[in-house]
Amino acid sequence: MPKKEKQGIVVSSKMDKTIVVRVADYEPHPKYNKIIESNKNYKAHDENNICGEGDTVRIIESRPISGGKRWTLAEVVEKAR
Repeated sequence: MPKKEKQGIVVSSKMDKTIVVRVADYEPHPKYNKIIESNKNYKAHDENNICGEGDTVRIIESRPISGGKRWTLAEVVEKAR
């Protein structure tokens, strides 16, 4: 089974070797069919502390690293300006 991948924006990089990534998901409302955006935050492992706030990154599923960290940084898609 392939590992899951998600793309999002870094909202916090204050922890050592950890980033918080906000991932947006778009789904239609069950009754009204209007597209609704729902956001979820994931903690991801950033081994070299290369990410900063506002960067667009891709994260992949990994083994549990700590209590709430189950994702690893795959690549930085775009650096923040």
